[in-house]
Amino acid sequence: MSYKFLDHATDAFVEVTAKDLKEAFAVTADAVINITIDQDKVQESDQKEFSAQGKDLRYLLFSWLEEITFVLITEGFAIRRIEFDIIENNGYSINAKAFGETLDLKKHNFKVEIKAPTFYEMEIKQNDGVFMRFLLDL
Repeated sequence: MSYKFLDHATDAFVEVTAKDLKEAFAVTADAVINITIDQDKVQESDQKEFSAQGKDLRYLLFSWLEEITFVLITEGFAIRRIEFDIIENNGYSINAKAFGETLDLKKHNFKVEIKAPTFYEMEIKQNDGVFMRFLLDL
């Protein structure tokens, strides 16, 4: 399981490889968090619940990226880790709990603000494991 940043002139272009869907979504969360802050500097003193839904995996990934960004940027909650379940039933949904603390720009080394995920260049493949690519507008 891993992620890497691909070359892109202005945005964050991320590629994820994982053994299964749940691991892939966990890795995407870590990528988004680490683009924004230093995740290892966050204490687990509080928690926030959130959810994401999608009619298919592409829409679920978009919603997941959007919700994590919302919790980080709009709600100002620095995330250390996330526990979640993916549910498939007439589409997909994720029920998640983020563990962390109030965002402190200096303590958490705030790096860049993510404006939004995009569908442009988004790719999800499930063969021997899961491969994802997505673009975040910075």
